[in-house]
Amino acid sequence: MAQRLIVIGGDAAGMSAASQARRRRNRDDLEIVVFERGHFTSYSACGIPYWISGLVPGPEHLIARAPETFRTKFDIDVRMRHEVTAIDLERREVVARDLDNGGEVSERFDELMYATGATPTKPSWAQVDVAGVFGMQTLDDGAALRDWLDAEPQPRRAVVVGGGYIGVEMAEAMIQRGLSVTLVEQAAQPMSTVDEDMAELVADAMRGLGITIRTGLAVTGLDQRDGRVSAVVTAEGPIPTDVVVLGLGVRPNVGLAEAAGLPLGPTGAIRVDRRMRVPGFPGVWAAGDCVETLHRVSGMPVYVPLGTHANKQGRVAGVNIGGGYATFTGVIGTAVTKVCELEVGRTGLRERDASAAGFDFVSVIAESTNRAGYYPGARPMTVKLIAERPSGRLLGAQIVGWSEAAKRIDTLAVALWNGMTVDDMTALDLGYAPPYAPVWDPVLIAARKAVDALAALDR
Repeated sequence: MAQRLIVIGGDAAGMSAASQARRRRNRDDLEIVVFERGHFTSYSACGIPYWISGLVPGPEHLIARAPETFRTKFDIDVRMRHEVTAIDLERREVVARDLDNGGEVSERFDELMYATGATPTKPSWAQVDVAGVFGMQTLDDGAALRDWLDAEPQPRRAVVVGGGYIGVEMAEAMIQRGLSVTLVEQAAQPMSTVDEDMAELVADAMRGLGITIRTGLAVTGLDQRDGRVSAVVTAEGPIPTDVVVLGLGVRPNVGLAEAAGLPLGPTGAIRVDRRMRVPGFPGVWAAGDCVETLHRVSGMPVYVPLGTHANKQGRVAGVNIGGGYATFTGVIGTAVTKVCELEVGRTGLRERDASAAGFDFVSVIAESTNRAGYYPGARPMTVKLIAERPSGRLLGAQIVGWSEAAKRIDTLAVALWNGMTVDDMTALDLGYAPPYAPVWDPVLIAARKAVDALAALDR
């Protein structure tokens, strides 16, 4: 009898694992069944804000592979609109509910891939029965918001609660749709994924787009009219709105795992080893936004839910399920985003992360341009480096600037991944031509400044 792999979750991690396992084992050897509670498989959740804004014309452009493709080309039994409600590890079976037609099915497994992803953080004030309040995690969430924005009466005002990646990108999307937008952030600045001095540059750019930013302010409730949201309530008074988008981050979707007795780590996500196995539970694997992983700089477990990690982790799990050998060796938190034309990149530790991890460090900020100063289109770029004392090892980096800014973070990410010092980095042989960089690239200028700062402290 063929072994059976059950996959819970049909997006990045789940379908990557299923596909890799199938490439290594045929149906006679391994039967694969995927349960997905939504309407879509293998889609780009990161592209949802650009669909909302109209830059991407439709959801089909965000789908890498449809369910039928997995069924016909990969011989994977994909069951859409089926939500797994229980996992019995002793009996080696799962129970799933058919969300469209009703009824339940039980399916046995030899191998279990847990890839349930994350759920948007939804505070208690947003859990009331008021229309017009949206989390933003899945393509179904995006479809619901699009329907709301397109329906009559069409919303004219939007409030985005939370200033992380999703919050900033959704605020931009709403502006591009012609709405009046207010972003409410409890912290001192939006974009807390970078340090406050760099986040201030992002906030200035957002204000330049016409986005009103209210910082140091918490939303405590909602006002409604005829069952539709009419305002968010704050300590400084109500903010009128026709639609609310939650950008408060996500939490790992681990309810099923916890109920089944799978171990959670200090971050609240599932603990896994380097091969994406759940320790102590043979044949049980987990990957994606529901697991924690190792931060290669701090050495601490972290929860960093990003599509890049989910795809890599799913691939690693699938290779191992299929009989191969692969490992996922951790993350350094590299990420990029944009606010219209302003680009933001970060990798490694922020100042507060470095302090929490016990590092003695220096941080420097270097101002430069994206191209040679005399070349048309030259724009400012700000690079921040954080380096360990006294070794000079790079601990983290952030970049805010215009064209050609964000992807420069990849140079810094490679340096960080390989444990380079800022002194090592000053000699990097980077590409130069006036349309692409000054003769001293901004990365090199920042590295030299960090070397000088370390030398001044050690005199």
